[in-house]
Amino acid sequence: MSISQKAQEYHEKMFPNYKSQLLKTDPEFIELFDNFAFDEVVNYDDLDDHTRFIAILATLLGCQGIDEFKAMLIGAYHFGVTPIEMKEIVYQAVAYLGIGRVLPFLHAVNDFCKAHDIVLPLKGQSTTTIQNRLEKGRLAQVDIFGESMHDFYKSGNEDSKHINYWLTDNCFGDYYTRKGLDYKQRELITFCFLLAQGGCEPQLTSHAAANVRLGNSKAFLIKVISQCIPFIGYPRSLNALHCVETLKEDK
Repeated sequence: MSISQKAQEYHEKMFPNYKSQLLKTDPEFIELFDNFAFDEVVNYDDLDDHTRFIAILATLLGCQGIDEFKAMLIGAYHFGVTPIEMKEIVYQAVAYLGIGRVLPFLHAVNDFCKAHDIVLPLKGQSTTTIQNRLEKGRLAQVDIFGESMHDFYKSGNEDSKHINYWLTDNCFGDYYTRKGLDYKQRELITFCFLLAQGGCEPQLTSHAAANVRLGNSKAFLIKVISQCIPFIGYPRSLNALHCVETLKEDK
């Protein structure tokens, strides 16, 4: 077996003039992986490269693939993912993965920016204040999930309802209201965070439904799952596929 022409061409677009050291130490593996990930997978459907790499970065955050994330930042940049979009993916990940798992990825994006002479800090993307973040978060939840979310922040048992309040003012008010990514992109990356970390199938099903409601169809989500298989493997991909296939398209 040899690396296909299409795989070589795609690799060159991601990493111009770069040759992996694994070509010397593990040539058989590189042939297998590159032919699958960068030929068979990327040429299977019509998902655009910009969306593909947004999904890949979010998926690598979800599965804690820090070394591959650092490499794919370069590929993402060459396919039009902007530093602001990179930062927004990482920022929003904190609400779903926690800072304990996200901090190395924030440093990775900062190091990438410095290496490419991108001045930090980047232009601010916040649209809320301490005074209006709850209301803005409530409106974001309604826009994404529907009218039933109007009073979600008030719901729950007395001893735990503060968590639903925080979901509204922090997760949605602080992050979803930011510029840099729109609602469809933010629900896409949330879908990727959840499918990649595993064990979150109830939340994954809910956010898959939100994606469909916003216009990210079941067919689109299956394309995204397919593109992520080389980076997270089959078990979590199949779990995500099950969550999507059980949805009704008219949500």
